[in-house]
Amino acid sequence: MSIQNPYQAYQQNTVNSASPGELTLMLYNGCLKFIKHAKQAIVDHKFEEKNTNLIKAQNIIRELMISLNMDYEVAKNMMQMYDYILNRLIEANLKNDIEILNEVEGYVVEFRDTWKEVIQINRRIQYGQGGQI
Repeated sequence: MSIQNPYQAYQQNTVNSASPGELTLMLYNGCLKFIKHAKQAIVDHKFEEKNTNLIKAQNIIRELMISLNMDYEVAKNMMQMYDYILNRLIEANLKNDIEILNEVEGYVVEFRDTWKEVIQINRRIQYGQGGQI
């Protein structure tokens, strides 16, 4: 019988109890974390670590892409942006280019912040004036 790390148990519980909107927010935050780690790995000349983190960021973007409901026009526009971000992440990985990562990070921050605002608006509608994340 193995004892689970309390932090891992907390993380797993957080994911299991999160709404779809909160899961999307977690994906954006994870992508930003991996981009940040990749940028530092480039500075430190840790190219295997950079590659690992950028692959994780790419996988998150792919997950966001498959989660889109293409019945809506906004999803089609987001798909184009996700595709652009994915291609830029690949390019940054090949070229060890921090400037590309800065560009991509800016887009992901915008998506994350917009998504966070949508969640807060929905919570205010559902529960009144509270609903801060």
